[in-house]
Amino acid sequence: MLAANPAMQVRCLRPGSEQSPLLLVDNFLAKPELLVADACQQSFRANSPYYPGVRAPAPLAYQQVLLQSLTPVLRDVFALPAGSLSFSVCHYSLVTTAPEQLKLLQRIPHFDTTEKHALAAVYYLFHGNHGGTAFYRHRQSGFETIDDSRAAQYYRALEAENDGPNLPGRNAGYIHGDTPLFSQIAEAEGVFNRLVIYRRHALHSGVIPPTASLSADPTQGRLTISSFIDLQPERG
Repeated sequence: MLAANPAMQVRCLRPGSEQSPLLLVDNFLAKPELLVADACQQSFRANSPYYPGVRAPAPLAYQQVLLQSLTPVLRDVFALPAGSLSFSVCHYSLVTTAPEQLKLLQRIPHFDTTEKHALAAVYYLFHGNHGGTAFYRHRQSGFETIDDSRAAQYYRALEAENDGPNLPGRNAGYIHGDTPLFSQIAEAEGVFNRLVIYRRHALHSGVIPPTASLSADPTQGRLTISSFIDLQPERG
């Protein structure tokens, strides 16, 4: 059975000028290898035009352990209002796309929603140097997070840069570090049994170094569990 590790270690970073919280939980589960074994039994497939790889459903037990063990921490760190937390997305993920095959939107940082209280969680289930998750500031706008008040301005700025000389070309590959359009403000290293949680409106991207395995084999590739955690406000 899946269970939280009594020896888990929780840290909160607040990178950049906006200091949007970045929660790192090391030694999250007592037996993370159970999830690796479970992933090996799943059928992975491409299910998103944006994610550069394949995915399969992750077990409900993982969601339950995360919420049971970390809900008070999430409420405190991310200053969540009253309401219940639930998962809208939770799947095993394997990056499998070669760098030269990336679409433009896969070569720059992105945000998942403009909702401030919506969270993302990435749980690393690989050994070796397969990369982590990085966070960015858009140089022209200065934005590190994109909410409703910023979305139109941010999209206009991106559109203005669309035909410029600094747009990452087809050979640019996966983004890592500073670029002419974005500056990296933080990087959470991918470490086995580490869970990273952040607000989904933060500009971010997976770090996929040249050493990363792009294998679709969960025992060899860049296996993670990627999740969206949503807040359902209390009615009153």
